[in-house]
Amino acid sequence: MRTSILAIAACLGVVSAAHAQVVKSELHDFKVVAVADGLKDPWSVAFLPSGDMLVTEKTGNLRIVRAGKLDPAPIPGTPKVRYAGQGGLLEVLPHPDFAKNQLIYLSFSKPNADGSQGTTAVVRGKFDGKSLSDVKEIFEAKAWSAAGPHYAGKMLFDGKGHLFLTVGDRGHDPFAGAAHPAQSLMSHQGKVIRLNEDGSVPKDNPFVGRKDALPEIWSYGHRNPQGLVMNMESGELFETEHGPQGGDELNLIQPGKNYGWPVIGYGVQYGGKPIHEAREKAGMEQPLQYWVPAIGASGLMIYTGDKFPKWKGHVFLGALAAKHVARLTLERQGERYQVGGLERPALLPGYARIREVRQGPDGFIYLAIDDRAGGGLTSVVRLEPA
Repeated sequence: MRTSILAIAACLGVVSAAHAQVVKSELHDFKVVAVADGLKDPWSVAFLPSGDMLVTEKTGNLRIVRAGKLDPAPIPGTPKVRYAGQGGLLEVLPHPDFAKNQLIYLSFSKPNADGSQGTTAVVRGKFDGKSLSDVKEIFEAKAWSAAGPHYAGKMLFDGKGHLFLTVGDRGHDPFAGAAHPAQSLMSHQGKVIRLNEDGSVPKDNPFVGRKDALPEIWSYGHRNPQGLVMNMESGELFETEHGPQGGDELNLIQPGKNYGWPVIGYGVQYGGKPIHEAREKAGMEQPLQYWVPAIGASGLMIYTGDKFPKWKGHVFLGALAAKHVARLTLERQGERYQVGGLERPALLPGYARIREVRQGPDGFIYLAIDDRAGGGLTSVVRLEPA
């Protein structure tokens, strides 16, 4: 794994010199094990029923790890992407009934004809273990822009035939206030989208039937939602999103609600210029947790496995800018949640830009490393109990 284990040992302290791979944390000591190396800009990790692992490279490639080894050849059949700025091939998501229908879903930044603009789109196709076929686009966001940032692209299934997708605000001028497209129901910018699994619109979406709203919208007022997870027992949807300079958020997402960007928030523009009217406003939701300074909140997970029993039910999220994994607990207080515990320092402080946090079918925790600055870190690693 080259430098990564040594980096952990140096900055975190170890149980003993003879076990330099063991990392201490509040509830569980763990070790970091290399899974796959040599990937370019890995963005998303997903598991097939066989145990094989799919990984997207933002460059446009879909890769597979079979029996612990990365296949050297990309999987053919992926869509053309606009690999620029924060765009590229984003999430990979197998259908819940993949074993029967072989369907996988891909979100990506879709280019226009000359590549000068891009938007967020979703395709699905059949994966036979070697290649994608019958690839069809099922959603294209009304979020076209020449800008490079904030495509978002996180997806999940809710177990009831619905597909959720995040779409960022595409870097639109934050000083637009209430005129910002994230506040407009006639744009997909800055939204959480809810679709049927074929891309059609569920009849019970909150804005269906309104002439002044796009029917795919589930919630709005988001900046750059980079994490999405559902508590499958309660059906509650949680999201993380980037603030500007400060103001990253963890939100409980509810249908039809406005999450405030850029009218309210806890950050400032890069350089320190104020953006928001206030921190709170009637009709706009407050985050469950916010971070100042920003941590670059990314992949989001609720741990449900048995390998780390003291972590069961806890929320984990990756941090790009802060280069760590945050762990927290949520406690219900009446109709709202309260963050009951936030481990400090976070797990793996200063280790790497953590793009994805995912629980594997084996109950271990997998991290995708966005090693943008180089340095030889392994692309995908696994956390195992020490």
